[in-house]
Amino acid sequence: MLGCPDREVVTVPESTPRPAADAEALRGLAGGAIHLPGDPLYDEARMPWNLQVDEHPAAVAYPADPHEVTRIIKAAAASGLRIAPQGTGHGAPPLAGRLGDAVLLRTSAMTGLRVDASSRTARADAGVLWGDVIARAGRVGLTGMHMSSPGVGVVGSSLGGGVSWYARQHGLQCSAITAVELVLADGTFVRATEDRDPDLLWAARGGSGGFGVVTSLEFDLLPVRTAYAGMLAWDWRYARRVLTAWGEWTGDAPESVTSVARIFQVPDSEWLPAQLSGRNLVVIDAVALGDAEAGARSIAALRALKPELDTFTQMPAPDIAHLQLDPQEPTAVYANSVLVHGLPADAVDALVTAAGPGSGSNLLFVELRQLGGALARPAPRGGAMDHLDGSFLVLGVGLDVGTGWSAVRRDAIRILDSLSPWTSSAAYLSMAYEAAARRGWSAESYDRLLRIRRSVDPDGLFVAPQATGND
Repeated sequence: MLGCPDREVVTVPESTPRPAADAEALRGLAGGAIHLPGDPLYDEARMPWNLQVDEHPAAVAYPADPHEVTRIIKAAAASGLRIAPQGTGHGAPPLAGRLGDAVLLRTSAMTGLRVDASSRTARADAGVLWGDVIARAGRVGLTGMHMSSPGVGVVGSSLGGGVSWYARQHGLQCSAITAVELVLADGTFVRATEDRDPDLLWAARGGSGGFGVVTSLEFDLLPVRTAYAGMLAWDWRYARRVLTAWGEWTGDAPESVTSVARIFQVPDSEWLPAQLSGRNLVVIDAVALGDAEAGARSIAALRALKPELDTFTQMPAPDIAHLQLDPQEPTAVYANSVLVHGLPADAVDALVTAAGPGSGSNLLFVELRQLGGALARPAPRGGAMDHLDGSFLVLGVGLDVGTGWSAVRRDAIRILDSLSPWTSSAAYLSMAYEAAARRGWSAESYDRLLRIRRSVDPDGLFVAPQATGND
């Protein structure tokens, strides 16, 4: 392994032939939690959280621990099959069409979780969700750099970078990782830290995976009990005025505040508040670290725009994961994004014309996530991803409401293309399902990531989350 002279890596030529694929050899592993095409539970087992993806892997396996992961890896390799780890399947679309010869290794049964209040750290196994972490951490006055939904898996989102509500002050969640445990392609169990196998730790910090099956992560927590957080909402006919003012406000906002603006065509759904359901709105969500008085001062300029709805309050840290009202049940969604360097008035005009009133947009929402602050600076610990090259992340999300996925995709591309004069050459791949993989990292980091993957997986046993080198 790169940077690890105490363990020899045997390089197998790429031309080494694979045996004929035969998933039947996996039966009996993982306590029988192996599902093959035609089995009664196969269709249920193969479905990810994002139901837009209808993939048919050669088998689906639910290991309970690293030992079972090792046995499945070895059996799959001997049977001519590949391995595709997956937790919740929120980010499943990039795997579509690539699993016909693969075992979909679902990690949801691996749910061990430990929170250490004294060291402000957590250890989460591969099936742990962010909601589990922040609930446990909240009992001792801590929180994690969680995603916008409590149902997102810790491991997958952390490997992909992790943009949280605390990101402008504390950076990416992947930079908080202090140790990673994983099973490599040869079945070896590895614990990677700064002192041992540091290349694997570097790759785990934002490298998206594809170098082994991660069975647990250890990472730092934040000493946050409460934060000032909430939503401001206006009818979307005010979108230009609100987004222009918000864009100007973000230029001076303290790093303790992270905000998101959305043009939101709210569906008429039971899981949404009655005052929002069925409305077309422009919405600003924000989280301000500190007390209510300081938080109120930080958003005063936004409140001056006289929102129709204002829900800001000092709330317990675990409640912040529900701020954006993301659906909790599996849902079919299309998502794509771009990073942009600024949001001048011309950019706001272009976006509102493409996605706002009269645009005919089929998207559920277009979201602008405020970046900058610590996200713009290389993280001291380093990693495959250590910052984001943009001032905002613009995300288009759509549901198929009868127009078909092609119409949703077409609208997302049209809306994101409207911002092309301000778009970064980089991409945040966890939210950019169709971006070229090279755009997810600097050229130097991308090349290093490929070298690490080829070092530990010379035969390309693992299906990478994005096709980068071994696929």
